[in-house]
Amino acid sequence: MKEFDTIAAIATPVGEGGISIIRVSGEKAIEISDSVFRAKNGKKISEMNTYTMRYGNIIDRETDDIIDEVIVALMKGPKSFTAEDVVEINCHGGVVATNKVLEQVIKAGARIAEPGEFTKRAFLNGRIDLSQAEAVMDIISAKTEVSMKAAVQQSKGRLSREINVLCDNLLNVLAAIEHTVDFTEDDEEIDPSVTENIKHKVEEFLQNTNNLLETAEEGKIIREGLSMVIVGKPNVGKSSLLNVLLNEKRAIVTDIAGTTRDVIEEYINLDGIPIKIVDTAGIRDTEDVVERIGVERSREKINEADLVVLMLDMSRELDNEDREIIESVKGKKYICILNKIDLNTKLNDKIVDELENKIEISTVTGFGIDVLKEKIKDMFFNGNIDTESIIITNTRHKQALFRAKENCEIALKEINNNAFLDLVSIYITSALKALGEITGAEIEEDLVNKIFSDFCVGK
Repeated sequence: MKEFDTIAAIATPVGEGGISIIRVSGEKAIEISDSVFRAKNGKKISEMNTYTMRYGNIIDRETDDIIDEVIVALMKGPKSFTAEDVVEINCHGGVVATNKVLEQVIKAGARIAEPGEFTKRAFLNGRIDLSQAEAVMDIISAKTEVSMKAAVQQSKGRLSREINVLCDNLLNVLAAIEHTVDFTEDDEEIDPSVTENIKHKVEEFLQNTNNLLETAEEGKIIREGLSMVIVGKPNVGKSSLLNVLLNEKRAIVTDIAGTTRDVIEEYINLDGIPIKIVDTAGIRDTEDVVERIGVERSREKINEADLVVLMLDMSRELDNEDREIIESVKGKKYICILNKIDLNTKLNDKIVDELENKIEISTVTGFGIDVLKEKIKDMFFNGNIDTESIIITNTRHKQALFRAKENCEIALKEINNNAFLDLVSIYITSALKALGEITGAEIEEDLVNKIFSDFCVGK
C-alpha cells in the first residue's frame, strides 16, 4: 500500500534562498494541501484549474496561525510528472520556513517521500520508462552542456526508441520460429529459406546492437566524466598542471618535496567533456606516515583512471623513481608530459624516447597546454565530440546490451549448426529479457529500488 500513499518532500536545495518548493503527490494531494492553505480570494485548491497558481498562506491547523506566505501550483493527474495529482507549494527559502511548511503538510496526512520516489511513481504509473527515469538524475548531475544534452535526449525517449526497434526485431524472430515450428510436421524438413530469413534477422540485430555499443565508451565519459590522473615523482609540476588547467590556485605549490600528501579531485570542462582531474601525491619511498598513505592512494588512482598523465621533469635527469613510475603506467592509456621546457634540458634517456604520446609543456608559461587538451580529445573522441551519435551513456544499459548480444551470438551459432529452432528461441528470449531491463519491461523489484535510491529526496 506504500505506493498509494500521498507523499511530500522539499524539491529544492535546503538553505537560504529566494524560494523553496514543497512537492506533494498522490490521491489526497489536493485534499491535504487544501487543509493547510488559505487563498487570498477564499477559494480552494480543488476549485483551481490544472496548470494554474494561487496566492495565499500556509496556516497551522491547530492554532490557525499563519506559517508562511506562499504561491500554490496545481497539476492534475495523469498530466503531471508523477501522473498523479501534484501540488507544489512555493514558500520562502530558508531552513526554518521550508521545514515549517513541510511539517504542516505531513501533519495533514502526507508522508515524507523516499529518495527518488516522485520519479519512481512516474515510472510505475507508465509515464516514463526506466531509462527515461535514470535520465532525470543525469540531467540533475550533468557537469557540462554536452552531458546535459545527452541526458535530455535520453529523457525524451531517444534510447527507448532504439531499444524498442531492437525488441521488435527479436519479436519478429520469435514469431517466425513459432510459426515454423507450429506448421511443420514432425517428419517434414524446415524450409531452408525460412531458416535463412531467421538467420538474417539475427545478424541484423547484432549489427544494430554493435552500432549502439560503439557509442558506449564515449557515452560513459560524457555522463560520468573522464577520470584523468596526474602522476609523477615529487616536484615535477603535477599540482602546477592542475592549477593551470583549472585556471585557479587550487593546489599548494612549493619547492618542498611532498607538499601534496593526499589526492585532490576537481572537474574541468574541456569543450563539453567533463574531466575529473586527480592530482596525486608524488610517488616515492618515504618514511613519513601521512605521505606514505598518500602515495598508496596515488597507486590506487592509477588503476582506476581512464587516462594517466605521466609527468617528467625536463630539468632533471631520469632517476629510479621516474623509472618505477614509468613501469607502473605501462599497459594504461597514458600521455607523457615533459614539463619545465622553459628551463635547461637535462632529461635525455632511451626509456623516455620509447614512450608514446609525449608532449612538451611549461606550467609556468602555459606552453603546450592547448596541445595537451587537443590530445585528450583526439584519444577519446577522435578530435570531434558528436553528441548526435552518442546514445549509450549508462553502464547498466551497456551491460544489458552485451547480454543481449551474447545470447544472439549463441543463437546465430546454433542456427549455423542446424540446431532445432526451439533451442534457438531460448537464446532469443533471453536476449529480449536483457533489453527489457533497460526500459524496465523486464526487471527485478530490488534493482528498481536500488536505482531510485540513488536519487535525491524530492526528485
